[in-house]
Amino acid sequence: MPVPEPTPDAPLFIVLNAGSGSEDAAEARRVIEEGCAAAGRRLRIFVVDGPGRVQALAREAVERARAAGGVVVAAGGDGTINAVAQATLGSGCAFGVLPQGTFNYFSRTHGIPRDTAQALHILLTEQPRAVQVGLVNDRVFLVNASMGLYAELLEERESYKSRFGRSRWIAFGAGLLTVLRGHRHWNLRMAWRGKERDIRTPTLFVGNNPLQLHQVGIAEADAPEQGQLAAIALKPVGPLSMPGLLVRGALGRLGDADEVLSFPFESLTVKGSRALGPVGPRGPRRVKVATDGEIGWVDMPLLFRVSPEPLWLVRPAQTAPELEAARE
Repeated sequence: MPVPEPTPDAPLFIVLNAGSGSEDAAEARRVIEEGCAAAGRRLRIFVVDGPGRVQALAREAVERARAAGGVVVAAGGDGTINAVAQATLGSGCAFGVLPQGTFNYFSRTHGIPRDTAQALHILLTEQPRAVQVGLVNDRVFLVNASMGLYAELLEERESYKSRFGRSRWIAFGAGLLTVLRGHRHWNLRMAWRGKERDIRTPTLFVGNNPLQLHQVGIAEADAPEQGQLAAIALKPVGPLSMPGLLVRGALGRLGDADEVLSFPFESLTVKGSRALGPVGPRGPRRVKVATDGEIGWVDMPLLFRVSPEPLWLVRPAQTAPELEAARE
């Protein structure tokens, strides 16, 4: 697919999630419309007004952007950005982000600020640049993908956020309560770089975001900038040991723990171990997998890999200052 080169007046096709983050969606829309009017840029906004609507609206935005030589834009949190990226990858369209979520790891890594007006300025003035995409089977992930305990943590976190609001402390508290309740262990057979290894683990996490990996303190944090992904698996531990690992991650020292296995890879196949499968002798046929915080069922075996084609993100040329600070 050729590199997209939108013209300076290319129209914007924006998928706006009215439920992402704490910023009022009407205010975000006002800033976007006024900024585009001042810059003389045409736009169309597709408002995600119900559950399950983002995928259909993302596909429509891509179809219209391809026909008009426009830019597809995700205005929302990491889950919304993931869904719009899934529709945009391989379409030949440039991709833009107006972050509206709580964590915004993807946008922060690429130097796109949380402030809507500032992010819109980048979208209107910068050029598309290639960024790496991770795949698990046919599902895109820009930040991370996981199975097991980490995916359960995300499900529980969303439940707590819907009741108590969105903040990092609520997310941490929800995670602590989840691990204290106990968890199952998975028996997995992993194959990468011509070797196989059987492991027993409560969770498998695959990272594609150097900022998040640096924040938890993993030695392979720069793997996504070297054309690789980073795998993290925990060795079997009891419920009373899990809060300590959660705290280590929050303090940026997870990689120092003896209970943590991590390594970089370009392609990783994960099966239920036939000798030790958690569901019968052949292991499970489907598992819950979280991709950028969104939970779905995925058929086994799982194939984690770097996408052969990048996403063409409108972003600044320089490395994000926040990422540089995380490396220090």
